[in-house]
Amino acid sequence: MNPNLITLRVWGDFACFTRPEMKVERVSYPVMTPSAARGILEAVYWEPQMFYLIDTIRVVKRGRWVSFRRNEVTKVISLDSAKTWMKDPQKTTPIHAGGGAEDGTQRNMLALQDVEYIITAEVRVTPLADRPEDKIEKYLAEIKRRARSGKCFHRPGLGMREFAADFEWEDDPDAALGRRVAELGQAGGQFTEDLGLMLYDVFDHSERAEGFRWLHPAEETKQEQEFERSLADLKKGEQTKRRKEFSANRTRSSRQPIKPQPMFFHAKVDNGRMDCHPERIRILTSTGGGN
Repeated sequence: MNPNLITLRVWGDFACFTRPEMKVERVSYPVMTPSAARGILEAVYWEPQMFYLIDTIRVVKRGRWVSFRRNEVTKVISLDSAKTWMKDPQKTTPIHAGGGAEDGTQRNMLALQDVEYIITAEVRVTPLADRPEDKIEKYLAEIKRRARSGKCFHRPGLGMREFAADFEWEDDPDAALGRRVAELGQAGGQFTEDLGLMLYDVFDHSERAEGFRWLHPAEETKQEQEFERSLADLKKGEQTKRRKEFSANRTRSSRQPIKPQPMFFHAKVDNGRMDCHPERIRILTSTGGGN
């Protein structure tokens, strides 16, 4: 038994765990993906000093397939456009969304309706947990407290932000699954199925283990002061050139951001339980490698 495991039961009216191979129309996987489960947990609680490894996903209600059409946009707002709007809104061209709009489009979606899952994850600390108070017990207690009181940083979603998820703390995942199956009257509801290749995540768990945070204002100020001191013996023209380079490439975080890379695994549901721990399953990258 791993003492660092936490469990949440999540449910919602709709869910869509999009298959990446579908380029235009959205089609959901039949059950929740590990990356969607991680997103829900991080919405409830996350700190740079800790990270989650999804252990198992138990399926309480598979839901039923539902198809509908939704309005989407074909453009995204760039950072430069946002900055321009902050200075002078008149110089910014807005994105026109909605049915029939210039930047809008209608697309079909094959989603799931009325789903429920039990997520179990292992909590680990990163090298950023270098203070005496940054102990694993602290984070376990905080996650439990927030989940029991219904607190979250932002409303978790079931694959998509607009498909809001409700959540509840559970002490025992197996007991919770048995209880819910009995409450729903599902005779033999704990199904077994080979789901085939499924998206695991787009961020490598081994890189997430190193931790990531933005620099504090004091750290950025110190960085600027050290840079200015390094320019003391340079000519004015060279100083101007170095300042431009520094502004374009300055360090803003404790480490370089993790580059997204799709990773997959062979998903199997056995008696309502899907094993997801990266140390027990084989994960395949988009280049064909694995671990």
